[in-house]
Amino acid sequence: MKNRLLKTVLVLAALWLPLAAHAAKNILVFGDSLSAGYGIAAEESWPTLLQVELKRTRYKHKIINASISGETALGGRQRIAKALQKHQPTIVILELGANDGLRGASTADIEANLNEIIKWIKLANAKLLLIGMRLPPNYGEPYVTQFEKVFPRVAEKNRVRLLPFLLEGLTPDQFQADNLHPTAAAQPLLMKSVLKELQPLLR
Repeated sequence: MKNRLLKTVLVLAALWLPLAAHAAKNILVFGDSLSAGYGIAAEESWPTLLQVELKRTRYKHKIINASISGETALGGRQRIAKALQKHQPTIVILELGANDGLRGASTADIEANLNEIIKWIKLANAKLLLIGMRLPPNYGEPYVTQFEKVFPRVAEKNRVRLLPFLLEGLTPDQFQADNLHPTAAAQPLLMKSVLKELQPLLR
């Protein structure tokens, strides 16, 4: 019990960093395949395009993409503390939950895991942009609706910015053959949607 408590204290101490430690202005993208650039070249993904746009507009922030294809909110919960300690971000873009939904996970569990991730982000004194997702209609109306409501509820509870749906406005031809992952041609649209909600956090 004492060892477990000591470990928790040490992790918290590492996260409570002085403002000087945030000098690099790192932006941590913490998501799944939609942010990892599944099926396309890394340089075509929206996080890479976001870095290019920030540089073009003379923001000093550095994008660190810690997204993993197949990642779930539960998996993110298990690795967020270490990611925060390693990268010391000033801003986190959190894009998780879609894979949990596709696997039919309990929406209560998804919500609890997202809340836990956000708790760690706040302990690290980082700002947060939460990205919401939706499920295909074939998952059934009750579950699809319950899932979609998770993200605004989490955003409201934690008082963080929300991009309601990352894939808003995409047409069928802007998806890969699996009908789940956007094509390279769609990535600039995703980047612009993220940037619009991110800009207030950059100031």
